[in-house]
Amino acid sequence: MTSSPNFYELVGGEPTFRKLVDEFYAGVADDPILRPLYPEEDLGPANERFRLFLIQYWGGPTTYSDTRGHPRLRMRHAPFVIGPAERDAWLRQMRRAVDAIALSPEAEAVLWEYLERAAHFMVNAPESGYIGHIVS
Repeated sequence: MTSSPNFYELVGGEPTFRKLVDEFYAGVADDPILRPLYPEEDLGPANERFRLFLIQYWGGPTTYSDTRGHPRLRMRHAPFVIGPAERDAWLRQMRRAVDAIALSPEAEAVLWEYLERAAHFMVNAPESGYIGHIVS
C-alpha cells in the first residue's frame, strides 16, 4: 500500500520552497518596513531558517526542528512590534513570492490561506513599530 503524497511532495518539494523563500527575501531586501527587522547584512541565514520551517510544516524533512527545536513562532517573534503595517508588508512580499512559483490554483489557495492566517496570528501590537531584530 502506498501513501498519498503530502503537500510538500505535491508542490515539488524542496526546489519549490527554495524558490518561494528566495523570492520572498528578494523583496524583503528592498522593503522599507521589513528590511530593518533583520540585523544581518546577509539575509541568507533568515532565508534558510524560513525555508526549513516551511518545508517541515508542509511535510518535508524535519531539519528545522532537528537543528533549532520547536518552532515556537509567537515566542521567537515576541521581541518585535508586529502591527498592521508589518503584517501587510509581509503579505505583500509573500504574495509576490507565491505568484512567482506558479502553483496550481488549488495548491496556491491552500498555501495562501495558511500564510494569511500565520501573518494575522503574528500580529502582537495594535500599532506598527520597530523594537528589535528577527532571529527566528
